Amino acid sequence: MASALTDKLTRLVKEMRGQARITESNVQDMLREVRMALLEADVALPVVRDFIARVKEKALGQEVLGSLKPGQTLVSIVNRELAATMGEGVADINLAAQPPAVILMAGLQGAGKTTTTAKLAKHLIEKRKKKVLTVSGDVYRPAAIEQLKTVTAQAGAEWFPSTPDQKPLDIAHAALDYAKKHYFDVLLVDTAGRLAIDEALMKEIKDLHAALNPVETLFVVDAMQGQDAINTAKAFKEALPLTGIVLTKLDGDSRGGAALSVRQITGAPIKFAGVSEKIDGLEVFDAERHAGRILGMGDIVALVEQVTAGVDIEAAQKLAAKVKSGDGFDLNDFLSQIQQMKQMGGLSSLMDKLPSQLTAKAGSIDMDKAEKDIKRKEGIIQSMTPLERRKPDLIKATRKKRIANGAGVHVQEVNRLLKEFEQMQDMMKKMKGGGLMKMMKRMGGMKGLGGMPKMPFGGS
Repeated sequence: MASALTDKLTRLVKEMRGQARITESNVQDMLREVRMALLEADVALPVVRDFIARVKEKALGQEVLGSLKPGQTLVSIVNRELAATMGEGVADINLAAQPPAVILMAGLQGAGKTTTTAKLAKHLIEKRKKKVLTVSGDVYRPAAIEQLKTVTAQAGAEWFPSTPDQKPLDIAHAALDYAKKHYFDVLLVDTAGRLAIDEALMKEIKDLHAALNPVETLFVVDAMQGQDAINTAKAFKEALPLTGIVLTKLDGDSRGGAALSVRQITGAPIKFAGVSEKIDGLEVFDAERHAGRILGMGDIVALVEQVTAGVDIEAAQKLAAKVKSGDGFDLNDFLSQIQQMKQMGGLSSLMDKLPSQLTAKAGSIDMDKAEKDIKRKEGIIQSMTPLERRKPDLIKATRKKRIANGAGVHVQEVNRLLKEFEQMQDMMKKMKGGGLMKMMKRMGGMKGLGGMPKMPFGGS
């Protein structure tokens, strides 16, 4: 959805550049493009109709008459209404209850409930400083209980054991009793799913809700489901008093067509979004920021947060001090820079949050190739001895051959890495003693990603 809507709106803005004001005609042109992009993204028809009607009303209203830049104005209206459709601002999770606060996870099989349960546990531990217990009430799916045990351990939470021969209600009661006795702040209950809605599933989850009286009942839905997500959302809304929605697989091709539909169908706010398969790949959902990403405006705030979380500040300060003092930038430092890039989520994750104008300039970069290149560089440096990393000048023909064999690459790859390292080393030397500002001025004329000097995470 993101790329389709971005392309259509960008083209429309260019076409309208010479027009002096907003008219019913150019508004209709824009709405036709927007309607097609939304329908292609599998957004529910009633939601599309309501959205288009609201945009048309705002666009033809007094607030934008006389605008000198109608294209940009129309895009800003679409942006505001997208955010309004998905829910204004941020809806944080509610833990205002006598501990343990019970959170019930509901949804169909395959939506990602079990993984999301562990991701939410990690979020609550790290961001809210809570003591978290997880339990699985899924006694039907093979290995569901063991899966939750594994991902809970990765999240750093505690797992309450259950077995397939137990009844879900008995498991829930036992877990709640354990959580109370051991002073847990939060109990996360992973429930069973089905491949489709059925009476047995709904009765079971209703009984669990009645027994646990959860402070939050979160509906977990696959963002790539499209129209199916609407039917599922309606059924769960009728069965349970949903308090929030978690969209999973938002990093997939759809970019969350369901995000525009589910919020309106259920009336419940979208609270979290799964943005990667990693255990820390859960973001608090911000409607305005997500609308910006859909429209190709990027999400610079999320980019800064991702970089800040991935950067080892202490290591960065040590490197800065080392460069400033004139000590040599060696291959250990080079390796550290590569590993920091990986910790930030990799190139594709960072690029995804940049505005479309910037990513378009980098369109020629093959992300898969670039990511493999990063791993290759890491492997080459790790095949070197500690002395070789500290003193790269020692690496001559025989050493290069040994390093290449150790990393499983050709000698040319080792040569290429050493050349890139030398370029980086030269750059670091120029930063010493105020040379950084001079270097930045020289780089001032370079535009886009294509003009950047080679970095350790760039392509070959």
